[in-house]
Amino acid sequence: MLRITSTVALNNGVKMPLFGLGTYELQSADMDKIITSAIVDNGYIHIDTASAYRNEEAIGAALKKIFQQGKIKREDIFITSKANTREHGEKAYDACMGSLQRLGIDYLDLYLIHWPGVAGTAIQSPENSKIREQTWRAFEKLYQDKKCRSIGVSNYTVAHLEELISKSSIVPAVNQVEFHPFLYQKELLDFCNKHGIVLEAYASLTRAKKMDDDKITEIAKTLGKTRSQVLLRWAIQKNIPVIPKSSQIDRIKENANIFDFEIPQDIMNQLDSINDGNDPVRICWDPNTIL
Repeated sequence: MLRITSTVALNNGVKMPLFGLGTYELQSADMDKIITSAIVDNGYIHIDTASAYRNEEAIGAALKKIFQQGKIKREDIFITSKANTREHGEKAYDACMGSLQRLGIDYLDLYLIHWPGVAGTAIQSPENSKIREQTWRAFEKLYQDKKCRSIGVSNYTVAHLEELISKSSIVPAVNQVEFHPFLYQKELLDFCNKHGIVLEAYASLTRAKKMDDDKITEIAKTLGKTRSQVLLRWAIQKNIPVIPKSSQIDRIKENANIFDFEIPQDIMNQLDSINDGNDPVRICWDPNTIL
């Protein structure tokens, strides 16, 4: 039975929680309240951030307080951060060290390349491929130096993953991408499963853009759950980690309340096919534009 501490095994044996707290656009001033609510009051054990979010220091301060109070140990929390587009290439090693310093920790559980393109480089530039390779070499050294328990990528397409795998001895442990019933990237999911890469979902709640969809509303009513809970449960039943973000205490609690029910297979099939015959709904950026 799935619970908030349930994990999925990465390809190097590290166990990654299926459920966590995303922190994109969360304000530093609110972080102590948010992190305390998530970890202490609601049992979250997975925190996802990035250097681009500019809130690592606030997250680190909130975590330090919780650790000092003895409410949970560092080794019991899975922490992810990401190298932004200005931290690619040879800069990536120092970028990770900067994230560790801001977070006030000795290692990351997961470090991701945030985006397959490079700041200041044209979308179609062949330099992107060259710098991606350099970045991954830096990531491999971070992994070897035990600064990261696992390394991966974000917003990578099948083509990006094929390129990386062909040039590396270490297959990424995770590919974090936009993934929800309105953007059911089954080809990418199948590729990741085949190659031992965990696909992790962000924007699971479509950033509220599709929350009023009639089908989701009807399914939520049938199951006696909220629309957010349906969308999150759909993903974790596929063994796909989710990292919903919220600054509201009631929503942090609501999002975590997805472990006392199961979506029947016929409804899972309905959710899988919610976008059949229609163009996928991409809420965030499209990495297919990056060569």
